[in-house]
Amino acid sequence: QVQLVESGGGLAQPGGSLRLSCATSANIFSVKNMGWYRQDPGKVRELVASIARGGTTNYADSVKGRFTISIDYANNMMYLQMNSLKPEDTAVYYCNGQFGAFGPLYWGQGIQVTVSS
Repeated sequence: QVQLVESGGGLAQPGGSLRLSCATSANIFSVKNMGWYRQDPGKVRELVASIARGGTTNYADSVKGRFTISIDYANNMMYLQMNSLKPEDTAVYYCNGQFGAFGPLYWGQGIQVTVSS
């Protein structure tokens, strides 16, 4: 059973930065794709950013130019660097990952990000 554990959330001021980390127990070299999603209470979970094996990335329009997704193969980690944060970025953020050609999609437990002055 693959485990994904998020860290790095918390409170940030508008215009500030946070870096979310996602540690995985999977062999990161077998990654097919990984991503970050977020969810507000009462709303649908939405894609924030994804990264595929080989490095192809995809971002939601609302975060393009502000957020950067990356994989650290040396440390079995995925990151989401969030800059120029806005109050509307407030949500619970989840990391997910698929490993191997036909592996299931795994999710982390989620971490709160709050952007407020």
